[in-house]
Parts: sequence; structure tokens; C-alpha cells
Amino acid sequence: MTLSLQDVSVGDPGDDEIVVRIEAAPINPSDLGLLLGPADLATLREGGAGGAPTLTFTVPEGRLPAVAGRLGQSLPVGNEGAGTVVAAGRNAKALEGRRVGMFGGAMYADYRLINVRDVIPLPEGASAADGASMFVNPLTALGFVETARREGHPAIIHTAAASNLGQMLQRICLADGVPLVNIVRSTEQAKILQDIGATHVLNSKDADFEARLVDAIVETGATVAFDAIGGGTLASQIVQAMERAAVRRMTTYSRYGSDAFKQLYIYGALDLSPTVLNRLAFGFQWSVSGWLLPPFLNKVGPEVAARLRQRVADELTTTFRSHYTKVISLAEALSPDNLRAYERKATGEKFLIDPTRG
Repeated sequence: MTLSLQDVSVGDPGDDEIVVRIEAAPINPSDLGLLLGPADLATLREGGAGGAPTLTFTVPEGRLPAVAGRLGQSLPVGNEGAGTVVAAGRNAKALEGRRVGMFGGAMYADYRLINVRDVIPLPEGASAADGASMFVNPLTALGFVETARREGHPAIIHTAAASNLGQMLQRICLADGVPLVNIVRSTEQAKILQDIGATHVLNSKDADFEARLVDAIVETGATVAFDAIGGGTLASQIVQAMERAAVRRMTTYSRYGSDAFKQLYIYGALDLSPTVLNRLAFGFQWSVSGWLLPPFLNKVGPEVAARLRQRVADELTTTFRSHYTKVISLAEALSPDNLRAYERKATGEKFLIDPTRG
């Protein structure tokens, strides 16, 4: 597998299309899934010259079947971004010269031809960096709250909670009065959320983590969790804690466990190992499944999606502000040191690509 920069022609915009000069595009975990896929990073080899660097990796033979449909294809990367409209079709002339946020792939580029339905004009004074991350994380965080409400869950549990997405979710829950139990992995991460105003922040590395998690669930009534980790046993610990909290409220014993329905959604893969579930500790009223933004938006329909997008635009620099630790050019995204850094997906460390830097 090879990563490289390619020269691609951008055509003239159709009636409902625009051409955007991209000025900012974040590197999200969802982008890394396409950028690196199943490659073995230990096999990284540098190539190319000058302004055309390449990185080549070996894909282990056992992982090839999972990407069989991708073999032989050159795929553009970058789910979202922002920039200035430099050309517009007949029905989009009002956007010419405006700065917009975009969603739809192929954002790691100098220019993007895109339909106007996939953009949102940025508020006056907002920078491209402000608008670069206005889709994936904000709409996912809003989607969690919308999902919880639609399914009748009174409170939410969230893992990897000090991320940019997690901070947005905490701000939403504070504003909307939704109890939130945050799970992090360090005292530094806990402080990030406590400074925002979080009430429940638990460190999964603490010796009393499981007991404190049960107590927080009893207090909040949380019956739904959104897990960014995926692998390992944390998901199992969460569902088990929800069951233990429900059993506390029972007045009579049942060999089938509580009648409280417990839902866990896995939406990330920070840990690529298998998910281990101790199902006999859950009772029989539970579900573990995946959660992904595009299917959620399709399910709720265009009216709800428009409402959520409008809230993002209205609160872009407050509730949905993002923090970046490093800004790099397209060529610098192919630096081995930079790649190893953004591939770590470390909490509090987020990279932004600015194609105008070269």
C-alpha cells in the first residue's frame, strides 16, 4: 500500500456545485481507517523526492481479504474540511467568495468540487480552522443525544471522553440538561472535562473504577453508552455496571437479572483487539451494536439532520469549537514522524492539514 500526492483535474461546477479552495481539513480517526487501513506501520518505507514524497507499507496477508475490494484503487482521503468558494454554478452564485464547511470525502486536496447540499456557510468572522471540524465530531455528539432521547434513555455514558468529540458532548449535555458519565484514562484527561463543568468523570485505571461506575449509573440512571475504544473489556465492564445498578433497584430476585434494557453502541476502534463480553453478567435485557454517523442521519431524515446542522453553525465557536495541536501541509502529512504522531490518536493531540502551506 502506498500513500502519495497526485495531480487531479477539477472540472467546472454544475448548476448546484461549487469549487472550494481548501484551507483546513482535520485528521480524524475515521480518516485513518481509509488512509492506513490494515497496513503494518512497522513496515513503513519512504520514497519519492522533492515535493512528491511517498510512504509504502506492507499489508499482512491475513488482513488482505478485508480490503479485497480496495486493491488496485487510488482512493482520496479526508471526510471534512473548510475553505473559500472560488467558483460557483448558476444556482450557487450567492456562495462565491464565501467561506464554507464541507463534508463528503476527498478533502486532503488543494481544491474540491462539491454539491452545495454538502456544505454549510460559516458565520461571519469564522476561520477555516473553526469550520474544518463542523461535521463529523459535532454531528456525532448531537447524534448521541438524539439517539438517547429517541430510545428513552435518561442519561449517557461515554468513553475516551476527553477527546474533542467528548468535550463537545459534555457541553451539549450541560446545555440540554442530560446527565453524562465520562470515562477517561488519566487524571489529566479528567481535568479537561472537570474544567468544562462535568459532574461525573471516572478514570478507568483507578482501582475503584468499577464501583464508582455503578454509583454514577445509580445516580444518573444511565442505560445507554457510546464506546470509542471498541476492543478489550471496557465495553463489558460498562454493561455489567448498568446491570449491577439496575439490580440494586430491584425489590425481588430474578434469575434472569433485571428487566432494565441496557444498550451499548461501539462507534470507534481506538483498540483494534476483539471486544470481550462477559454476557452472563448482563442479565438478558441488553444489546451491543455499532453506531455510525451516515446511517444515523439517513434514519432520522433530512428535517432532523438540518436542525442538527443548524445548531452546529449557530454554536460553531462555542459548543463545537475544536482544538488542534499541530497544523501541517499536505506534503508534511506524509512525513513519517507526523504520521506516527497522528496515527496514535492520542487524546488532546489533533492534527489539521492546511493545503495552502504546500
